[in-house]
Amino acid sequence: MKNMTGGQAAVEALKAENTKHVFGLIGSATMELFDALYDADSIKLIGVHDERTGTHMADGYARVSGRPGVILAGQNGPGTTNLTTGLAQAKAAFSPVVSISGALSSAHVYRDAFQEVDQQALFTPITKKTWTATSADRVPEMFREAFRVAMTPRRGPVQLNLPRDVLSTTAGYEPQQTPRSYRAHSLPAANSEQIVEAAALLGNATQPVIIAGGGIKNTASHTQACDLAAALNCPIVTSPGHGDAIPFSHPLNAGQMGPRGNPVASRLVKEADVILALGTRLGFNSTFYTYDNINRDAKIIHVELEPTAIGRYFPVELGIWADAPTAAAQLTAELTKQQLRNTADAWSQGFMDERKTYLQTRDDNADVEAIPIQPHGLFKTFRQVLPKNAAITLDAGTLCLQATDALNYWEPKTLYTPLDFGLVGFSFACGLGIKLAQPERPVVSLMGDGGFGMTVSELSTAVDHGINTVTVVMNNQCWGAEKAYQRDFFGERYIGADVSSPRFDKLAELYGAAGFRAETNAQVADAIEAALACGKPAVVDVAVDPNALYSFRRDSFKHRGG
Repeated sequence: MKNMTGGQAAVEALKAENTKHVFGLIGSATMELFDALYDADSIKLIGVHDERTGTHMADGYARVSGRPGVILAGQNGPGTTNLTTGLAQAKAAFSPVVSISGALSSAHVYRDAFQEVDQQALFTPITKKTWTATSADRVPEMFREAFRVAMTPRRGPVQLNLPRDVLSTTAGYEPQQTPRSYRAHSLPAANSEQIVEAAALLGNATQPVIIAGGGIKNTASHTQACDLAAALNCPIVTSPGHGDAIPFSHPLNAGQMGPRGNPVASRLVKEADVILALGTRLGFNSTFYTYDNINRDAKIIHVELEPTAIGRYFPVELGIWADAPTAAAQLTAELTKQQLRNTADAWSQGFMDERKTYLQTRDDNADVEAIPIQPHGLFKTFRQVLPKNAAITLDAGTLCLQATDALNYWEPKTLYTPLDFGLVGFSFACGLGIKLAQPERPVVSLMGDGGFGMTVSELSTAVDHGINTVTVVMNNQCWGAEKAYQRDFFGERYIGADVSSPRFDKLAELYGAAGFRAETNAQVADAIEAALACGKPAVVDVAVDPNALYSFRRDSFKHRGG
């Protein structure tokens, strides 16, 4: 037994999890924990300027590394409430974020004490689980539980509240357990009867499609999915936000499907006779929950690790509870064993010809000479200059939504977006977390001017810790998605849609970062190359035509007859 304070025990628990980085904002409620971090040479504290953006950093770190991202809100009350947006975002992305915050002293609860808020109730709806530690001797137990739950499929964020008295009290502790002693060591495979049935459905299909989702991307299992597609000679589409699940250059990759996807991939799903949904929920961004975006008559084989997701939105021919890459490998082996060969060659060849034409037309129609800069020309420039191994982070908003399928994602686990939470203000902070997890990779974060203005204070974090990402601010001086709706459906009655900002390149320089400005696509190319090579955090302020607006959710305004 070893005597320690609850704060020291918390840091020992982080060490046992092999935690390398903690994102945090200091506060008086957790001084014992921060003091213990002072002596923890194996853990680097990344001091942030806002708990929300710190949570996005932990989210990006977790997504790219596959390990828990840790955020520490030092203060109860307002410091802790700032976590809510980041944790709701992480929950929507199934990102294993372990959030730790100070809490009111146990004796002061329910007394309207200074900075009192019911943190247990606050975080319960936006995490997989929330705990409030009850005594110092239980701190290691609760940390083990927090990390275990965060990493158990489907992964997601957890919240651990640590009252002041729990952190300051001394107790005796047994040696820390290793994570392997409280983690699952394997994931479920599909049963053999279902594999035989699924192989027969796919092998006899004339227009099969594989939809690869987060279950393929997040496990970096493109090889299993691509091998299965090759065995069937059928196209793979990716669910929205997961356009990097399959390498861009793979001949059977059709890109992102759905109402916000490209027309080739979207058509395939609307016309397929058999759909293999591989690690995807077929949720909102993929389908809007309507048969407008998926063939009503298709036979759906739904492979999901989360059993409650199977057949939730669309009835299935066959529901398979299994790890997606494991099931894909099983299907490939069964198809090879039975020498099943579908009759989809004409379907696949037709798609490949259409895809080639689509990509060529996309380049041909992109005007890189236009001034002011048009989005299609800007995206072509990005395709030409962004390194193939770059991690690319995006915000929500009209420009970033267009970029999700307008860029080429050459390597799996390259694209990081807010996904179903649709958050503005995510990209820059997420990129900082990714860069810390994989410092050798170039990281490029795309944002609008509104979103970057929300999070610009983290330039100090980037400079202080040498986190050298490149942030490209697509500056159109407005909240573009909403202004497009006001233009198209509300008679150009603009209110609250315009954004006033300083020159972000100059602002970056004031923070000690590198700043670049571009008003032509040629300048954009030069600026990105210089930013990647400058050895500092960098911001590229790109002047984009404020009138180049696009309404994504036209269906939301059908009642207005637009």
